[in-house]
Amino acid sequence: MSTTTCQVVGFLLSLLGLAGCIAATGMDMWSTQDLYDNPVTSVFQYEGLWRSCVRQSSGFTECRPYFTILGLPAMLQAVRALMIVGIVLGAISLLVSIFALKCIRIGSMEDSAKANMTLTSGIMFIISGLCAIAGVSVFANMLVTNFWMSTANMYTGLGGMVQTVQTRYTFGSALFVGWVAGGLTLIGGVMMCIACRGLAPEETNYKAVSYHASGHNVAYKPGGFKASTGFGPNSKNKKIYEGGVHTEDEVQSHPSKYDYV
Repeated sequence: MSTTTCQVVGFLLSLLGLAGCIAATGMDMWSTQDLYDNPVTSVFQYEGLWRSCVRQSSGFTECRPYFTILGLPAMLQAVRALMIVGIVLGAISLLVSIFALKCIRIGSMEDSAKANMTLTSGIMFIISGLCAIAGVSVFANMLVTNFWMSTANMYTGLGGMVQTVQTRYTFGSALFVGWVAGGLTLIGGVMMCIACRGLAPEETNYKAVSYHASGHNVAYKPGGFKASTGFGPNSKNKKIYEGGVHTEDEVQSHPSKYDYV
C-alpha cells in the first residue's frame, strides 16, 4: 500500500469513527430495559447520557433530561467526560490531518512538515479512539454490575421465588456504536502514524573519500620506486636517479629522462 493510499484510508476511517462517536454520545439508548421475566410489557424504558425516555405500547415516547449534574452517579459523569474529550481530540486531529494530506498542496509546505502533522494527527486519533472505547466500556461495566445486583435482590428465598419486581437494564445500541466507532478511530490513527514514515524525506549519507596528491617524497629508481619519509634532521627532499642522490634543486636544474616518466 502506497503512502498516499494509507494516509487517505486512515483519514477516512478516523472521520467515520469520529462521526460514530458523536452519534453514540447523542443517542438515548445507552441502556435499555431488560424485558426478561418482566410482566409489564406495555412500557419500555431506556436511558442515555443526557436524558431518560419512556415509550408506551401506543407508540407515544416521553423523554426527560437530567436536570442535575451533582446528583448524577460519578461513573456517568466520567463517561460523559471521556466521550467529550474523545470528540474534541478527534475534531482537532481531523483539522490537522486535512492540511497534512499529501494530495493537498498548500503553499510551499515541505514534506517534513506534512510528516510531522500526520504523526501528530495520528497520535491524537489514537487517543480519541481510546477515550471512546474506555467511556463505553466503563458504562457497560456499570450496567453489568447493576444488573447482577438487581438480579440478586429479585431472586431471594428458597427455590428462586420472585419476591420483588425491579427494573433491570441491559446493553443498548449506543454501546455497540461507540465500540465500533472507537475502534475505527483507533485503526485510522495507527494508519496515519504508519503513513508518516513514507512522508518523511529520506536522509542520504554521503561517505567522504579523501584523495591525496602525490608529493615530492617519492624517489624513483630504474628498478622501481621508494617512498621516502623526508623527515631526516638535515635532509631535503631527495630523488634517486640512475643510482645517484640529488636534491630537488639539482634535479630541476639538470633534468633527466626520468623526469617525464
